[in-house]
Amino acid sequence: MFGAIDIGGTKTLLATFDDKGKLLSSVKFKTPNDYQEFKKQLEVSFKNLDSPTLKLVCTACPAKLDRNKGIAIAFGNLSWVNVHVRDDQEKLFNCPVIIENDAKLAGLYEASLLAKKYRKVLYITVSTGIGGGLIIDGKIDKDFENMEPGQILLEHDGKLQRWEHFASGKAISLQFHQQASEITDKTTWRIVAQNIAIGLIDLIALYTPNIVVIGGGVGAHLEKFIDLLEADLRIYQNPLIDIPPIEKAKNAEEAVIYGCYLNSKTYYDKTNY
Repeated sequence: MFGAIDIGGTKTLLATFDDKGKLLSSVKFKTPNDYQEFKKQLEVSFKNLDSPTLKLVCTACPAKLDRNKGIAIAFGNLSWVNVHVRDDQEKLFNCPVIIENDAKLAGLYEASLLAKKYRKVLYITVSTGIGGGLIIDGKIDKDFENMEPGQILLEHDGKLQRWEHFASGKAISLQFHQQASEITDKTTWRIVAQNIAIGLIDLIALYTPNIVVIGGGVGAHLEKFIDLLEADLRIYQNPLIDIPPIEKAKNAEEAVIYGCYLNSKTYYDKTNY
């Protein structure tokens, strides 16, 4: 049995999977602001799952990571700094623990659904911030495992700004006083599409993916602005840049925990052959 933990800025999801990837159980709790309190909540939640015997746990962190030491260095939406996620959780679960960035794990799962058709998948999550991952041949590309697409600098409103400062779900809420789920106005979606396109075209030029998958809270409404987004991307197209297909994430809500399972299974099989 494998464990999966999705640490979010507002909620944390703990789940268990069998060896074949079937979701067996899950429990959700509000992510505390204090890391020590988080550890206590995690222990309580684990006991609510009848304390199963686990082979390995993969924990998804919305953070910059030191994977070798199992440390989450800095989080985007939490104040935790240099927390020893691996060591703390190995004591709790009594099994090996690996850590990975949440957006990379979501991309890993979404890419697995497209593996028969596409070799190189660029996954972008547009939610509170903007994250992403590059998946090649079913694996998180190690050369770009620390990519933070939301942090790229782009000219917007006459000045350099980080992409997620004007194109993320948080930016949309601040500008239009609406969540993506509440937007019905075509003009608003046009602006959202333009702001996403200006950063996405740079990623396409850099990574040359076979397909782009968009997830997150804004990505969940891709059908409302996909035509506008594709039209904006075509503006930047030239003989040196091909615009790949753009698709909505198929299972954005659970992509991270399923990505945790895939990552765990691969790691376990590799180290216990």
